[in-house]
Amino acid sequence: MSLKFSSVFPLKHARAHEVCGDSALSFAAITAGMAKGAVVWISEDWRPTVNPEGLAAYCDPGRLLLTRAGNQLTALASAETALRSGAAGLVVAELSGTVGLTEGRRLQLAAEAGRTTAILLIPEGAGSNAAETRWRSTCLPAQSAPSSGLAPEPRQNGHDSTHWRWSLIKNKIGTLSEWVVRWDAAAHRVIVVSEAGG
Repeated sequence: MSLKFSSVFPLKHARAHEVCGDSALSFAAITAGMAKGAVVWISEDWRPTVNPEGLAAYCDPGRLLLTRAGNQLTALASAETALRSGAAGLVVAELSGTVGLTEGRRLQLAAEAGRTTAILLIPEGAGSNAAETRWRSTCLPAQSAPSSGLAPEPRQNGHDSTHWRWSLIKNKIGTLSEWVVRWDAAAHRVIVVSEAGG
């Protein structure tokens, strides 16, 4: 039986989720756009600063609270504090290394206590067994060029033409699957283009 996309996205509230892949940031930005309330975005100091205006196609930049952390340990502590406070609708943490079981469990408990959702952007293979779900987000190559021979337009009929493959690679409560999706800015939601299988 195929897993329905709507049963796993939007992400389960008050839980910690992980995302890896070349388009993990896009996944987080889309989730931020769908979240209610403020979004705390935590990055380690060595990473480039996220430009809120660059995320405007997905979420209101005025809702983003950007935080810098000296290292991963500080980023995890900041995420835990933000989650436990319940002051934000979503906490995003960009992490550079492995998330241990203890750290992952602390974040899961903080998310539950504060009724806040967490997204941890992690390197491939660096996840925690405590995560509710783990996703791999990859950008798909552009659609084939139009017959004119010109490169495809980045926007077609007012819609972003970017497609992603979102693979659910860990799911505590169910099966795994993957979908090809795109963002519909006008409807402010994710559109499933095709189910890639499960």
